[in-house]
Amino acid sequence: MAARSPEGVDHQALTPVFIFSLPRSGSTLLQRLLATHDQVSTASEPWLLLPHLYALRENGSYAEYGHRLAVEGISDFCALLPNGKSDYLEAVRAFALDLYGKASGGEAKYFVDKTPRYHLIVDDIMAAFPDGKFIFLWRHPLSVVASIMETWGRGKWNIFGYKVDLYSGLESLVEAHASHRGRVVSLCYEDLVAGEAKVLERLFDYLELEYSDALLKGFTNVELSGSLGDITGRTQYQTVSSDPLLKWRETLANPVRKAWCRRYLKWIGEARLSAMGYELQAMLAEIDQISGHHGGMFSDLARIGYGAAYCLMEPHIIRGQLRSIRAWHKVHVHT
Repeated sequence: MAARSPEGVDHQALTPVFIFSLPRSGSTLLQRLLATHDQVSTASEPWLLLPHLYALRENGSYAEYGHRLAVEGISDFCALLPNGKSDYLEAVRAFALDLYGKASGGEAKYFVDKTPRYHLIVDDIMAAFPDGKFIFLWRHPLSVVASIMETWGRGKWNIFGYKVDLYSGLESLVEAHASHRGRVVSLCYEDLVAGEAKVLERLFDYLELEYSDALLKGFTNVELSGSLGDITGRTQYQTVSSDPLLKWRETLANPVRKAWCRRYLKWIGEARLSAMGYELQAMLAEIDQISGHHGGMFSDLARIGYGAAYCLMEPHIIRGQLRSIRAWHKVHVHT
């Protein structure tokens, strides 16, 4: 990442680049490849826009102050503005550009914001940043599922914790891509790790930056500030590698997981998969070709049952309340 900018730099002249993808889709690799260019600055995962754009949404957020009441108040305030919600989005844009600029080098033309759950606010981001650049990164859906399990579940069934990504997120990305096709560029992770220069050439042409083959070698020297992002890829792969492409077959090989995978692919559907660059029937055939085993089946069934309760009870909220027990006077019990 480039050094921070000096005082007096016009931060509003910076153009933001947003990478839209599901988690575990190779977005950190793409981010580091982009950051090898001296006119590109970035930080690990800012998560900067989510609270400010969720401020206009009644659902999807839980807060001690009462989120729905806040949304009502902010909406009432926006009604007083000359251009309503558009003025609010313009203010969010100015706020973000100022911070992107302060986090960037003085010579940077772009700041790359790679925050996986921006798939929840993709349309709002594209409305707030009419001059922004938008990259849609797709990956084989079952590779995403397997990588989620291996990275955050140590190979155990944990998909219930990522339904918002695998269902709502995927749906939002496909719809946004179709709605804004003329403003965006898209690529598949599989093409990216194949190391074909034409993939990156097309991407850099979209950004109006000069491409060099040295990018494929220099990305290992890019250090991303912040604690978030893909630690696994950074430590295991020192070159652009296609090694991860088939790992999902081993992770998802037992009958329970294979059955779930078939249902998930059919839910995504032929049209959405085609828009992402994949074929439904070919993927279903891949599942049939896997040499299965029965390891972990009973654990999976138990965790699927737990997952149903997890989605209903939202235990992350309960855990937050339990942590407050340390300061008992802050726990309010109404009888």
